[in-house]
Amino acid sequence: MAAKPIVDGIERKHGQQLRIIRLNIQDPVGEALLERFEFRFTPTFILFNGAGDELQRWVGMIDSNEVHDLLEAGSSASEASEITPEK
Repeated sequence: MAAKPIVDGIERKHGQQLRIIRLNIQDPVGEALLERFEFRFTPTFILFNGAGDELQRWVGMIDSNEVHDLLEAGSSASEASEITPEK
C-alpha cells in the first residue's frame, strides 16, 4: 500500500493523540464497517474524535500535514473547553 509509510509516520508522530486501526475490507469485521461507514474505495482513511464523530475523510491518499493540523485544532479546542465549558 503506497500510503503505508505515511500512516506509519502519522502513528509515530501522533501515537499519543490517536489510535490507528487498520482494517482489511475482505475480513468479516472490515465488511461490516464498509457498510456502516459508507466507503466505496480503498484505501479510505477516516479520522474520528473521542466521541466517535467523523472529523475528516480521505480517499486514496492521506495528508499527514492535514492530520497534524486537525489534531492541533482539536487539542486547542479541548483545552479551551476545559477553561470555559460551553454548557
